[in-house]
Amino acid sequence: MAGLNETPKGDRTHIAFFGLRNAGKSTLVNALTGQSIAIVNERPGTTTDPVSKAMEILPLGPCLLTDTAGLDDDEGELGRQRVEKTLGVLATADVAVWVVSGADEASERGRECRRKFLEECKRRNVVVLDFKRGDSVEDLKSRIASLGSEIDKPHPLVSDLVEKGDVVVCVCPIDSAAPKGRLILPQQQVVRELLDAGATAVVCRETELAETLPKLKSVKFVVTDSQAFGVVSKVVPPEIPLTSFSIVFARAKGDLRVFCSGVSALASLKDGDRVLISEGCTHRRQCGDIGTVKLPRWISQFAKCDGLVFEWTSGGAFPSDLSPYAAVVHCGGCMLARRVVQDRIAQCVAAGVPIVNYGVAIAACHGIVASPETCMVRR
Repeated sequence: MAGLNETPKGDRTHIAFFGLRNAGKSTLVNALTGQSIAIVNERPGTTTDPVSKAMEILPLGPCLLTDTAGLDDDEGELGRQRVEKTLGVLATADVAVWVVSGADEASERGRECRRKFLEECKRRNVVVLDFKRGDSVEDLKSRIASLGSEIDKPHPLVSDLVEKGDVVVCVCPIDSAAPKGRLILPQQQVVRELLDAGATAVVCRETELAETLPKLKSVKFVVTDSQAFGVVSKVVPPEIPLTSFSIVFARAKGDLRVFCSGVSALASLKDGDRVLISEGCTHRRQCGDIGTVKLPRWISQFAKCDGLVFEWTSGGAFPSDLSPYAAVVHCGGCMLARRVVQDRIAQCVAAGVPIVNYGVAIAACHGIVASPETCMVRR
């Protein structure tokens, strides 16, 4: 199991604390972490925005604890926004701890808030634990630690596709958008998972791929950055399976079948259609950025129209109303918990809006079809 510092945020168990104002949520978070993470005050409504802290709870492993504002906030529009932000945390939560005081239990308003909260947790399949003010913090920690079998664990990226001794070529372009001095997170995670599985990871750029492949006796498959599909697919022989980092993430965190079925929607786009491009991380946009520059160009060429309207979201932002969009194109989700990606897919399906993953979309734009059965592409 990866340690605390090495575990990406999206692969940690997310534990969030909910309740009414002044129930003792912030005090509990501070007690669990052993640090003054959240501001504590007797005045109700001290916590206004979610506050998170990474820690490790053994044997469960690396976790992310999040304190939230009270769900009974009634201070007009600002209070409504606080409650909305608090409920938004449920989209990422694996475990919801409902913190309650004696006064909360006795109030009709408290009981009604809890009832609605439990309904929302049930809809999202979130595990709920109760903590009454004054209960043992160590006992709560033990209850959380014992939840391993009830929490949706990260699904494998590539370890189930290889056997010990297999050779996998990872194609990692180094262009103007690449971070200086390191590989991007999806590339790091795939390489590490291959090593953990006892496979050999050969890493090269797309510019050296043609001279790298002949040096290898056998190659299980090639995994490339999606934006290099056009070049790489011409170099890799048909007998060597090919996929992309984004596609293996689509399989692990999303629903590859849903993504693949959405490709036809991209081909059917027409001038004036609105397309949402959503990324799970936030970063400074650069010249040649894949989300704001390359994808819009490729999709417009694929749909054979230049009048598409593109919109973007990043990080935790995702619209609650998807009806204005003809299609949603989502990133691989390396920075998001699997629960978040699954929730966004469910939103799109419920709204009848096709959703496609970056890797699946880019492959299609280059005449390559992703296979949901094998996780590889057909050329």
